[in-house]
Amino acid sequence: MSNAEVAVAVAHQFDDAQQQRDAASMGMWLFLATEVLFFGAMFLGYTAYRYAYPAAFAQASRHTLIAFGGTNTAVLLISSTVMAFAVRAAAQKRRKVSALLLLLTASLGLVFLVIKGFEYAREIHEGLLPGAGFHIDTADPAHAEMFFYIYWLMTGVHALHVTIGVLFIMLFAVRTWLWNAFHDRNTAVELLGLYWHFVDIIWVFLFPLIYMVDRHT
Repeated sequence: MSNAEVAVAVAHQFDDAQQQRDAASMGMWLFLATEVLFFGAMFLGYTAYRYAYPAAFAQASRHTLIAFGGTNTAVLLISSTVMAFAVRAAAQKRRKVSALLLLLTASLGLVFLVIKGFEYAREIHEGLLPGAGFHIDTADPAHAEMFFYIYWLMTGVHALHVTIGVLFIMLFAVRTWLWNAFHDRNTAVELLGLYWHFVDIIWVFLFPLIYMVDRHT
């Protein structure tokens, strides 16, 4: 990279490209730390209620649609792998490959959302949306409803994060393909990859907690 290119790539408040890269990485890690605290509070609430009402939560969990959840787990794990290759291609300045891999990652994110949408529709049809129309055939429907309050909250917030990720990945794919926008700034693609991996990891924890509570019994 020429000195002129470096001057363009480095913002005025930074001494050099490495300092800018370190600052951007630190910012993303701090953001992800706040996200961990955000999701951690929900995980803590889930754990407390599950400990208090284990039978009700186990019965409610058996009403979740594990086939949908399992499929979505596979979709996100594949998307995370594709994203890793997209980041690598960006670092190697392979513009078209990176753009195509980003687009594929976004497409898999959309597949996840579509599957989740069908799952939500079926659960609403079965009366598993908490509220006046909630109905479930268990010994403790009140606390089973609490399970589904937490289920809708946690999976809904996660789906929102997936949606945000998909929109940004699609934007990055278009900017990469049309304008080679990240030729000298592949750090942005790396940080987007960190966000996407975080979203995937959250689901990896959500899946067994929501769908597999004492399901063998």
